[in-house]
Amino acid sequence: MTKIDTVTVALTGASGLPYGLRLIECLLRAGKRVWVMYSQAAQVVAKQEMNLTLPSRPEGFQQWLQERYQPADGQLAVFGREAWFAPPASGSNPADAMVICPCSMGTLAAVAHGMSDNLIERAADVMIKEGRKLVLVPREAPLSVIHLENMLKLARLGVCILPPSPGFYTHPQTVADMVDFVVARILDQLAVPHQLLPRWGESHHAGE
Repeated sequence: MTKIDTVTVALTGASGLPYGLRLIECLLRAGKRVWVMYSQAAQVVAKQEMNLTLPSRPEGFQQWLQERYQPADGQLAVFGREAWFAPPASGSNPADAMVICPCSMGTLAAVAHGMSDNLIERAADVMIKEGRKLVLVPREAPLSVIHLENMLKLARLGVCILPPSPGFYTHPQTVADMVDFVVARILDQLAVPHQLLPRWGESHHAGE
């Protein structure tokens, strides 16, 4: 697998924003450069699920993330949905990988059909056309035939469909443990080392 140094993380309006924020934190701690995008619906979800009021402007959200996670200079950048001159918008300067976490069914459908009506969708389209790693973390239940067909279409194109389905064999004690289980699976797809939980067969918990 190609070494991954830069990861685009997009937050959309599905339930599961704690996964996305924890993923950003872990990538920054692993020394990766992270490009972040987020939808207006993600702001609504952040307020509903985490009682967080995310800044509506990219500059404000970037400052919020910097204060929260203390990345190195140049390690973090936040782009607006209409920032068409941002690096992720072009195949000439894409990230090494992209994760949409959480991924709404609307965003998934747009990516499956090559809509590219905003930077999140365009960045995902670039990942597919350039043959780079794209991971979607869709959160919906139950899944309709439309949802399943869109996922199958993307999977056939090499996109990783990774539903946030925490396992219980690690005996999670908190919601944070369950979040880390899913984030660990995402990091595994990106080949990013972590110690969020023990591997299968390990008897101890090597917490971060």
